[in-house]
Amino acid sequence: MQKRLIVILTVFLFITMTSMAGAQEVKNPDTFVEVNMGTIDSLDPHFQYDSASAEIIDNVYENLIKFDQGDITTFLPHLATEVPTVENGLIRDNNTTYEFPIRNDVVFHNGNKLTPEDVKYSFLRALIQDRDGGPVWMIYEPLFQKSSLSDVIFEVLEEEKNAKDLTAEESAEVYAYLEKAIEINGNSVIFHLPQPFPPFLSIIAQGNGLGAIVDKEWTIEQGDWDGQPETIAEYTNPTKEEDPLFGAMNGTGPYKFVEWVNGEEIVLDRHENYWREPASIKKVIIKMIDEWSTRKLMLQRGDADIVYVDKQYMSQIENMDGVEVITGLPNIYMGAGLMNYNIVTEGNPDVHSGKLDGNGVPSNFFSDIDVRKGFLYSMNYEAFVNDVLEGDGQQGRGPIPEPLLGYDEDSPTYELNLDKAEEHFKQAFNGELWEKGFEITILYNSGNDVRKSAADMLKYYVERINPKFNINVRGIQWASYLDKLIAQKFTLGFIAWGADYADSHNFVVPFVSSTGTYGGFKGEDYAEFAKENIDPLIEEAISLTDPEAREEIYREIQQISYENATDFYLYQPTAQVVMRDWVEGWYYDPIRDPGQYFYSLDK
Repeated sequence: MQKRLIVILTVFLFITMTSMAGAQEVKNPDTFVEVNMGTIDSLDPHFQYDSASAEIIDNVYENLIKFDQGDITTFLPHLATEVPTVENGLIRDNNTTYEFPIRNDVVFHNGNKLTPEDVKYSFLRALIQDRDGGPVWMIYEPLFQKSSLSDVIFEVLEEEKNAKDLTAEESAEVYAYLEKAIEINGNSVIFHLPQPFPPFLSIIAQGNGLGAIVDKEWTIEQGDWDGQPETIAEYTNPTKEEDPLFGAMNGTGPYKFVEWVNGEEIVLDRHENYWREPASIKKVIIKMIDEWSTRKLMLQRGDADIVYVDKQYMSQIENMDGVEVITGLPNIYMGAGLMNYNIVTEGNPDVHSGKLDGNGVPSNFFSDIDVRKGFLYSMNYEAFVNDVLEGDGQQGRGPIPEPLLGYDEDSPTYELNLDKAEEHFKQAFNGELWEKGFEITILYNSGNDVRKSAADMLKYYVERINPKFNINVRGIQWASYLDKLIAQKFTLGFIAWGADYADSHNFVVPFVSSTGTYGGFKGEDYAEFAKENIDPLIEEAISLTDPEAREEIYREIQQISYENATDFYLYQPTAQVVMRDWVEGWYYDPIRDPGQYFYSLDK
């Protein structure tokens, strides 16, 4: 299936959108206007971790390599002159050494020349900054088999210590540990990994600001890390207000930063001294407008070239003159329903009595596989995709979405089957559950109508099976939902994971590992199961370099997730784009969605 999908992407997603404006004159041919909603979090490529900010980073900064257009399996050189491979000798030492020859004809927007020292500084700066909740864990894993600067400090100093409290001597020791992973040799930058890590290239590719290259000299001038080993404590884990690059940019990309009016717009100008041919569009304006009526009017008038459209408003623009609507685009994303195997019942109203007495649920309610399977057979997956998503998606088949390694379109899935649901519910807790019944509250984050619909649908079908089964559906604020997740007080809740990078490892770890973003908060019963059945497979798969061998293991993880009913793998949605039909050069990149790469666009 993966090969077939790549063919489809090659044939369909690379199609450039040719001008069909006809009678309507193209407005502002030298300026491209995108109208989005929400706001931008930060302009620092190593601090930001949201799609709105990432779009700006992707057009101003550049990485060593990039994906071929729309193809997440093929890399092309970018600021490096070659993509490292075993065949060209730039990957060696049993796939633990990666060498990147750096271009010598690239200048930053301020005129400074790109050097290997800028590349090394950029990665070290990211490792040292490592702000709370940020993206830098992705590079700690391949380079050090750790998840944070704190882990490195513990390794080096053999004690837990806040990075901000390091002495100058301790900072130098920690820096020496970090620096040994990144070497400059002539005009090349070499990364040394402790063991093979197949997704390494995906992690540092264009589209992930984590691998963006900054100008060392300019960054230091802004008041950022001075490059000295003894000063780590002064520059680690900054707040937005402390970060010198929060509102300043200087990259090598096709567009240079002009202005950011927070909550209103970003302005970019073409980089005339770009190392490739300068972009066709001279100016890019990204506006942040929450009101749909304003976005719609700008699209209709031609004052905007690409506009964000909520699902519920798509019908209003499908037949709009001069507008192109493309739907059904593949999205590397998995929407799921998490079941907590050991619910913290104390002070938790969602478990009601907290006992298996017909008036609540016990802490280990979802530890019983028959309870989980009863719930999984009580969801109308087909209706959810067709009615709630309006056909724009497909049922998930496990933690891994299409087209990543391990996804199999023929693998088994759950379906609505109330007879099977009843059979499992009758077996749960040795028949006691069926006899006594239960009451539980399940959650969704307020304002998310898709997740509310999933919860309501589950309630409807489960309550049809036994009049003693009672489900309450409750919406809570997103921050409160995450708090309940971390405190292990959630019961069953709907959530999702979008790709940080294009590899199955980025999905199996958060969903099903014993320490994952979601799996790690599902209680001791789940942790014991995962440590025995899933964690060893994850560790084996990430250490292998043979794609076929990795795929076999990821398929096994998918099968284990199915057989053990670990969670609801509810849906993988599709994406869409709405733009004026005079836009040319557009192509879909599933790892960049929903952002645009303006270099390829014209009008």
